[in-house]
Amino acid sequence: MVEFILVISDPETRKAVQRKLSDPKTTSLMGKKIGDRVEGKDLGFPDSLLMITGGTDKDGFPMRWDVHGPVKKRILISNGPGFRPREKGERRRKTVRGSVINEDTRQINLKIIEKRDRKGIEALFMKFSQEKKGKSG
Repeated sequence: MVEFILVISDPETRKAVQRKLSDPKTTSLMGKKIGDRVEGKDLGFPDSLLMITGGTDKDGFPMRWDVHGPVKKRILISNGPGFRPREKGERRRKTVRGSVINEDTRQINLKIIEKRDRKGIEALFMKFSQEKKGKSG
């Protein structure tokens, strides 16, 4: 059974919500890659268009746009997801995940790029944030 944690952010309001997405709905995301656009109605956000911006796999390794396919690789990097240099010009070999979503992916980061119904999206953000507060309290 595949389960994703979706982190959906709204750049205009600078807010983000998390949702769990279980097996029957995950097929719409399988095979998509970083930068692809997805209809929000498949993910519980009707009247919106979302873009995949990144994610992590089951072991916590970040996805990178420059590693092609759903593979895990050790690459030499100098910046970006998976590495923060401590000195200028520092490079290191780090393990990262490729840019394609597969069954090993656990978290997917998305951002809203088009709102067709602004009030509906804001209401969903409020609903999901209230659900999260109710569970933690």
